[in-house]
Amino acid sequence: MNNVYIYIGIMFLVTFLIRVIPLTLIRKKIKNVTLRSFLYYVPYVTLAVMTFPAIIEATGSMWSGIAALIMGVILAYFNVSLLGVAVSCCAVVFVLELFI
Repeated sequence: MNNVYIYIGIMFLVTFLIRVIPLTLIRKKIKNVTLRSFLYYVPYVTLAVMTFPAIIEATGSMWSGIAALIMGVILAYFNVSLLGVAVSCCAVVFVLELFI
């Protein structure tokens, strides 16, 4: 359980530093498109890197976690609500864990 707090702390630190360093060191507006894009996506990437392994390892079997991840991505692609995606992924894991 302590690992969760370490992960959250690291995510906070990285996100905070990436957002604060440009504000304190750079006084002019950043015009570089690549750097602006990098700074915009850092929080999302950090969260994704921490979330995806947890999705796969949270179930009793790695395969049910992968199946739920695939189902979630497909449903999200078709604009299903967050509640619908969560319930569907839980149902996939439940059914697969019955048979595995």
